[in-house]
Amino acid sequence: MFFDTNVLASALTSRGLCAELYERIALGHDLIVGTPVIDELLRVLGEKLKVPTRELRRVRAELEEFEVAAPSARLPAVKIKDRDDLPVLACALAANVEIFVTGDKELLAIRAIEHMSVLSPRQLWEKLAKE
Repeated sequence: MFFDTNVLASALTSRGLCAELYERIALGHDLIVGTPVIDELLRVLGEKLKVPTRELRRVRAELEEFEVAAPSARLPAVKIKDRDDLPVLACALAANVEIFVTGDKELLAIRAIEHMSVLSPRQLWEKLAKE
């Protein structure tokens, strides 16, 4: 599984569905974190949410305990307005994940890219509940 930046930001900064998913996935499933996601997450946490540098280092260390996927030069052939999402999708595809979890409505509308399903946190929660 691969969490988009918005899902990780919610998981790490608030209580709720994303935080519960993060804990559940971290304990019982393979979570792959992309280098572009880590970089974007730390930038958002530092610049927008004013998270202190010490805490940012702790977050980086926590995320790097999971498998970390390197960026991929092969961008997927999907038409989306926010071209900044393409490297994140490319990273997830190159890591060969089955599920990409995001709250981004435009990405959710795609539903699947190649072998990878695109699910909302709620959709993933419901899928896991059936297992």
